[in-house]
Amino acid sequence: MLSLHKTPLAVLLLMVAFTFFAYSSIGVTKPLTSVQWLDVVAEGGTSFMACLWLLMTLSSRPRGKVTYLLAAGMGLIMLGAWADCLDEFYKIGKEQMWDHWMEAVFTLGGMMILTAGLYFWRQEQFSLNIHLQKRERLFRDHRAFDRVTQLGDASYLRRLIAMEQENHTDAPHCIALLDINAFHILNREFGVEEGDRILQAVAHMLLLNLSNQDVLCRYAGERFAIYMPSISLDQAQQKVNHLSAMVEQMHFYTQTRQIAITLRAECAVVSGAAEVTIEALLASLDSRADQAGDGAAAVSSLAPMTSPAHA
Repeated sequence: MLSLHKTPLAVLLLMVAFTFFAYSSIGVTKPLTSVQWLDVVAEGGTSFMACLWLLMTLSSRPRGKVTYLLAAGMGLIMLGAWADCLDEFYKIGKEQMWDHWMEAVFTLGGMMILTAGLYFWRQEQFSLNIHLQKRERLFRDHRAFDRVTQLGDASYLRRLIAMEQENHTDAPHCIALLDINAFHILNREFGVEEGDRILQAVAHMLLLNLSNQDVLCRYAGERFAIYMPSISLDQAQQKVNHLSAMVEQMHFYTQTRQIAITLRAECAVVSGAAEVTIEALLASLDSRADQAGDGAAAVSSLAPMTSPAHA
């Protein structure tokens, strides 16, 4: 992971070298007998620990705003402590104030940037907590899981729809099938392992952008199904459009390059008193999804269903 962050590490090394050069070229070397070794240990130790925290952050996090804010804050704090440590070895004239400004700007600026990074990291954790809560609900419901995405499978979706039928609810509810465009080409070009990573990434993005009552399943292959209770067809269309847009904005990196991922979708509303079986509903959605053009998001209404069907 550190190889992904060569630029910030190079900048940090240059700043360390520049600080040393500034003190050694302008300052006068102090005799070792006058060095306050306890201060050296404290300030040098602070610099070392800040450097260690920075390396741990860069080695455990991907590129992004939060990572770079955390790293920049720790790096500046490290440089501030490093400058303070060099001050124990080199005497700078009292008429020169640049060393004091350097220590103050590095330390205070680092703390401010680190605080900003921690704030955005906190927001990031809130989003992850919501995602984990949704995952927890999946396990608590004892669903049949898809091996790759750990989502409920098609049989669970059928059982869920059947239970809604048995409850005789009058509120409309919708089902959407979403396909990853040209997935077979991506799978062939990059391999099955990368294909599985694409499925996992799309599943995570969809989960993060669904409400708590919505249920996401892996229906088959590259096709996902979303069950959306108590929602109109127009609202379902808006939600599907939002989900497609969020997936398109996602940056997915294979071993060799970044690729764009797009979805096409079919939606159906289920309500009323007409008799349409679950299998007929899903078969119709399947058929229209297969016929849909790449990148298109289509929405239609199927006849409502009331008769129970078996998974």
